Amino acid sequence: MSDIPGNLLYTEEHEYLKATSEAAVYVVGITDYAQGELGDVVYVELPDVDSSFASMDTFGTIEAVKAVSDLFCPVAGEVVAVNGALEDEPALVNSDPYGAGWMIKLRVTDPSELDGLMDAAAYAEHVGE
Repeated sequence: MSDIPGNLLYTEEHEYLKATSEAAVYVVGITDYAQGELGDVVYVELPDVDSSFASMDTFGTIEAVKAVSDLFCPVAGEVVAVNGALEDEPALVNSDPYGAGWMIKLRVTDPSELDGLMDAAAYAEHVGE
């Protein structure tokens, strides 16, 4: 059974958003369910700080032993930070997807887009848990 924290927002593509103390800035990563499906993560390609993305644009890729998958931007925004630790330790995505395995911090440009994301209960139903 996957860990699905109740305080996050989720996409159908298995990304999460976690609010930060800074207004309109969210941590983005992949869910525990997604990392479990991928298996051992061996490489993560992330964008540069100041990159901007529309909702559902590809912002990077994640490579595991089993597959390479695109990472999708949950909502439109600008990247304000990138987790450089993943360059040397991509397995942090497996061991701590909601903590040290975060990928980017995103300044959301249209907060109303957050309304289109799933809460924990809807995401649990989405993944069949």
